[in-house]
Amino acid sequence: MAIEQVKQYLAGFGLADRVIEFTQSSATVAEAAEDLGCEPARIAKTMAFDTAGQPILIVMAGDGRVDNPKYKARFHCKAAMIHPDELVERVGHPMGGVCPFDVRPGVEVYLDESLRRFDIVFPAAGTAASAVRLTVPELEQCVQNFSGWVDIAKGWQE
Repeated sequence: MAIEQVKQYLAGFGLADRVIEFTQSSATVAEAAEDLGCEPARIAKTMAFDTAGQPILIVMAGDGRVDNPKYKARFHCKAAMIHPDELVERVGHPMGGVCPFDVRPGVEVYLDESLRRFDIVFPAAGTAASAVRLTVPELEQCVQNFSGWVDIAKGWQE
């Protein structure tokens, strides 16, 4: 099961005990925020894109949306989400559980600037009913295939 693989991966960083499992879905930002009792912006949603045939993941704050011109300027192609039926095969996690941990080889992972304003964030942990509590520096440290920070989110700035 994906959550066990994510726990094992996070154990390598001493963070496996931070994984939280829910009895109901936390697949959406709203569901996860309600389950965790936090503001939706603190949910670190992981979005999967196809860039010229290569999958990439971008983790951004729950209140951010993809700014298409910024995405195109950074990645030199239009933002195209990976179809949910292809997520497990191409990224390693199912819809609602996509996270930046224990991903398929070659999947680049980026963190969006929208996350930097928080001390604690909650990305998924491999299933649609899980999360992991991390500081932003911990997230940066344990992201697999970390490829850098990007600024492609809109709608979150005050």
